[in-house]
Amino acid sequence: MSQTATYHTNVSWKGEHWGHIVLGNGPEMDFSAPPDAQGHPGVLTPEDAFVAAANTCIMMMFIWATERFKLKLISYDCKTEGTKLIELDRTEIFTHLRFWPVIKIAAGDEKPEVVKARTMRALQSAKKYSLVANSVKSEIIIEPQIEII
Repeated sequence: MSQTATYHTNVSWKGEHWGHIVLGNGPEMDFSAPPDAQGHPGVLTPEDAFVAAANTCIMMMFIWATERFKLKLISYDCKTEGTKLIELDRTEIFTHLRFWPVIKIAAGDEKPEVVKARTMRALQSAKKYSLVANSVKSEIIIEPQIEII
């Protein structure tokens, strides 16, 4: 039987191009439009939040997958870039999200090529089971750098 879960945020306008968000899990912060859209630098933007949601979700799913595939994760760092297309009529869409994870895995007694193949399967699972990646229209591109130690 399917289940549901509900998540909440509250936003309020603070004047000009400023807002304040309270996340259902507790954190709160100011946000703005990006500077190229009459916003302010140095704060969270909806665009940043969108890219961050995908990046954090893929990472959490990768951690889950490493446990499932019995990998010994040493470190995971991932830069993610979202590319936005601005149409002539000013409509906008993120066409793709590109991830560059740098992953270090301990080989233990296993052959490095076997561990690397399992790590790639774990990344594929992370993408497949990511709620956020599955909820966006953007193409998801993952270009990993995997080091087996």
